[in-house]
Amino acid sequence: MSNTVLLMKSNEMEKVKAHYIKFKVERSAPGVIFAAKLADTAITMYKSGKVMFQGNGAERESSLWGTSSTKTTSTSVAKGDILPPNFSTLSVLGSDETGTGDYFGPITVAACFVSSEQVELVKELGVKDSKMLTDDVMRKMAPDLMATLTHSVLVLKNEKYNDIQSRGSSQGKIKALMHNQALKHVLTKMGAEKPAYILIDQFAERGIYYNHIKTEKEIIRENVLFSTKAEQIHVSVAAASIIARYAFLIEMDRLTEIAGTTIPKGASAKVDEIAAKIYVKHGEEFLKSITKWHFANTQKAIKLVNKRRF
Repeated sequence: MSNTVLLMKSNEMEKVKAHYIKFKVERSAPGVIFAAKLADTAITMYKSGKVMFQGNGAERESSLWGTSSTKTTSTSVAKGDILPPNFSTLSVLGSDETGTGDYFGPITVAACFVSSEQVELVKELGVKDSKMLTDDVMRKMAPDLMATLTHSVLVLKNEKYNDIQSRGSSQGKIKALMHNQALKHVLTKMGAEKPAYILIDQFAERGIYYNHIKTEKEIIRENVLFSTKAEQIHVSVAAASIIARYAFLIEMDRLTEIAGTTIPKGASAKVDEIAAKIYVKHGEEFLKSITKWHFANTQKAIKLVNKRRF
């Protein structure tokens, strides 16, 4: 399916409305101010000035209004699978994770389906690479995304993470298992509807990923693609990343409350300092219950405790 987006001025948009008025349809999606449906083309107009032409006749209809402001998508990634043309406009189920490099807090994985009809709507909601968004912004965006899109989010809390890791599972295997499970959950919710593709934000080569989950009863393989920088490739992965981050932040809020001190993100020297204080105040078992215990921060924190003799 072809998809073209033009950025228009208000007077140009009025001309488009007049031209397609007899084909007008009602669309209640956020940001939509006009929509029309031809036999082979859907036209959707947004408050931002974007006008999307979608369908087999998209190029024909959009050409009536000029091409100077047409948005074209070309994707360049560091590594991963070769993606189909116009991939950013297709119906895609994407998955991503966060929290893997943080000493405190969980690993969270989210999978999110965005249909081709929802792509522009999701963009209107402000979805983009989460690295370009603040935590506060993602806290506000995530609930709307979760209410709008079919998704699944998994939170692996520290106690369970430490148990699994201590029994020999690498972080890569843990992530692969969580991605596969989140994707299964979304596909189940989707029922008979199927994505054109599944896109996983690549953290391991395809062979390594599937080796990690080879003992699972159900392994998602059909139309699965892997790519780095996947958040920049399709909004489904960007939305999944925001939802995963939101779940991570909610759990960090909980840990902050039970620890009685603000829990920092990352794995810096500041993290070592806070970990040492928590160790002294609450003991080793409590600290273990809110951290990824195998990280080097544990020994650094214990050294600080011994050195300072709290």
